[in-house]
Formats: sequence, structure tokens, C-alpha cells
Amino acid sequence: MAETAASPAAAKTSADKNLAARISPARQLAEAFAAGSLAGAVEIAELPFLTMVGLRADAGSEAATRLAGVTGGLPAQCGGVVGNGDTSVLWLGPSEFLVVAPTEAHESLGGDLIQALRDALGGDAGQVVDLSANRTTFELTGPRARAVLEKGCSLDLHPRVFKAGTAFSTEIANIPAVLWKTGEESFRIFPRASFAEFLGRWLLDAMREYASPEVP
Repeated sequence: MAETAASPAAAKTSADKNLAARISPARQLAEAFAAGSLAGAVEIAELPFLTMVGLRADAGSEAATRLAGVTGGLPAQCGGVVGNGDTSVLWLGPSEFLVVAPTEAHESLGGDLIQALRDALGGDAGQVVDLSANRTTFELTGPRARAVLEKGCSLDLHPRVFKAGTAFSTEIANIPAVLWKTGEESFRIFPRASFAEFLGRWLLDAMREYASPEVP
């Protein structure tokens, strides 16, 4: 007997249940993030459950061209970021990339991005790997965000060097992470899930002098 496709309502219910069952790596820090943030100075939040896909494909290959057709492009140089709407691709190496997309793009929630990338790769050499559960995302914003990061990141974060729209693999507080400068005063940090609580607490501590109310 042929299987029948689930109705849109049933599919949405299933997706909602899948999302509700997830526990983000830094959920226990949500209240501390809110309390430790100060508008106009520096703010931090976790952006949980973004869809992340690791890609490997040789530059200039047919596979890379097909993958670029799905993502809107692949960056060609160190630090490069290219985007297609809400989906961005970060350069990690000469043939390695990280796709970052909205939560709902994940196949467990009915999204088709990962399958589209697998189809684009086909049987050619390369990889399409779901890394959504491998990392979480911290968003650090405000005029003091750079000063906070400079306490524990060896990259030159001065705007003349680290420009908005670029991303690099680095270490923050000795924790490996990808650091993406999304705006002049905004950064996204991608630590591995197992390091999320440590790095989150370190960032809160580094924020303390900037996010505390001034003493009269």
C-alpha cells in the first residue's frame, strides 16, 4: 500500500514537537545573559538551533559549482562570507565551508536545505555534513562588544583589519570558535556545544566592567 504524504498541519505539529524537545547548549545561561547585558554598552544572547552544514568541495569543481547554486555562492578567500537571503556561507579553508541558515531550514523541521545540498554534491568527491547539533551561536552586540572579545581573542579586531561581513576560525578564552563580524558592532560566535557554557560564562565575566551600571 502506498504511503500518503503527511498533511501540512500534521507536518507542522511534528516540527513543533521536534523543536520543543530540543535543549540548547547554553539554555542554563539565559537569565544570566539577560541580567549581564546593558543596552547601549554590550549585550549577549544565545541564538539556538541555527541550521549549520559543513561542506567540502574543491574550488572550481563541478560539485562546488552545484553547491554554490544552492547556497548563493561559496566564498573564495580566507575570511570570506557570502549569502543568499537568510543563508550565509563562511570560509573555513580552501575547500571547506560552513553554511549557516535559519532553524526552520533543518530537515527535522521540514526544511529541505540539507537534502538539496546532498543532491547537489551527488556522487562527486566532497562532503555535506549536518553540524547543527555540533555548535551553538552566541550573539554579542554593542559598542563594547569588540573590547570584550579583545580580552581573550588573539585576532586583530580593529575595524581597519576585521571588517563587517568577514569570519575567521580562532580561539576565544582558549576555546576554538568561529568568529563572524555581522555588523560594525555585532558579532556571532560559534563554539562547539561542549564548550558553550564555559565560553558563555567567560564572556559574561569579560562584559562585567562594561555592563555594570555606573556608580554615581
